[in-house]
Amino acid sequence: MAVAGVIAEYNPFHRGHAWQAAEIRRRLGADTAVVACMSGNFVQRGDFALVNKHSRAEMALAGGVDLVLELPTPWAAAGAERFAQGAAAVLAAAGVVTHLAFGCECGALEPLLAVAEGLEQAVFSEKLREMTGKGISFPAARQQALEEITRAGECLSRPNNALAVEYLRALRSQGYPMEPLALPRTGADHDSWELGDYPSASAVRRTVLAGDPWRDLLPEASAAVLSREMEAGRGPVCWQNCQRAILARLRSMGEADFRPYDGGNEGLYHRFYHAVRRAATVEELLEKAKTKRYPMARLRRMLLQAYLGVPQAAPGEAPRYIRVLGAGARGRELLGRMRKTASLPVITKPGSVQRLGTEIQAAFDLEARCTDLYALAYPDLGQSGPEGEYAAGPVMG
Repeated sequence: MAVAGVIAEYNPFHRGHAWQAAEIRRRLGADTAVVACMSGNFVQRGDFALVNKHSRAEMALAGGVDLVLELPTPWAAAGAERFAQGAAAVLAAAGVVTHLAFGCECGALEPLLAVAEGLEQAVFSEKLREMTGKGISFPAARQQALEEITRAGECLSRPNNALAVEYLRALRSQGYPMEPLALPRTGADHDSWELGDYPSASAVRRTVLAGDPWRDLLPEASAAVLSREMEAGRGPVCWQNCQRAILARLRSMGEADFRPYDGGNEGLYHRFYHAVRRAATVEELLEKAKTKRYPMARLRRMLLQAYLGVPQAAPGEAPRYIRVLGAGARGRELLGRMRKTASLPVITKPGSVQRLGTEIQAAFDLEARCTDLYALAYPDLGQSGPEGEYAAGPVMG
């Protein structure tokens, strides 16, 4: 039986995600199991997830995913390279995943492999230094440098292609035994606001947060979960709900305190420190810190990491455990196999963490603290509860 790994945020789980799970089984066989490594409560764009991770895992199980594993915050809220490295490491550590499936705008593996190989060439590094020296943003500099050494470089300009390339680089650099499977992205473009049969997650989130009719944009099961969370006061979650808490945290930091969150060590933390003191809203802060050199996604991640007190994962760092967020019937069978195959501890009962050593305990405690801060953004603060991460077991489908 094939086991396909998927790296996802499911923010929220929509029709395109359901199509992807079905397409994986069409290509690899009807009995293929789908294992998702899913971002926790915070996502790669530097934002709060629309609803909490266990609710999104529940959506995924109802939509065709068999097992949902968590990508911890130091990787989930990081740049594309660290995001891909962390998620690939989790899937590989399970010891059961045979394929890594991903959506991409180009819909084919060959150009992505050409780009991944080009990024490893010494001549690319030289071209990149030349381009960044001109003061343009890193993504633009990387694409221009790559276009000079490979005809496939243009595909890096599309967001899902760019993530797919990082997945391939992670597989190659670590020698993970997972076969890549490229799938065409279906429906609206990434970050598109168009509403149709397959709207993007961005369009769904925008509609929900605007208070406009949204139920018909999602699969029935996803809509039911989101509706339940909203009625309970646990959604929709957004940074605006705890804006003053974010600003209070950032204004309590000295200039040097921002440095660990300046991933490029290029002095961005100076701008951020001064912007914090002049801004009355998070949006104003980001506008004051923005320049042509730094894309907004990077600024949002820096803001989120500073608020949480969690820098992105260091180069070469990998998660220390596998946290199970949800499992269906086939997923539970895989968990039985993982007792023998997994190279990291598999956590289904949070109370067991205390027996796994100080390093794993510290990593789990950090995630628990992030969950507590996430709960401050619930529309109803009374729903945040005192129990937090240690009381939450996996969702069973």
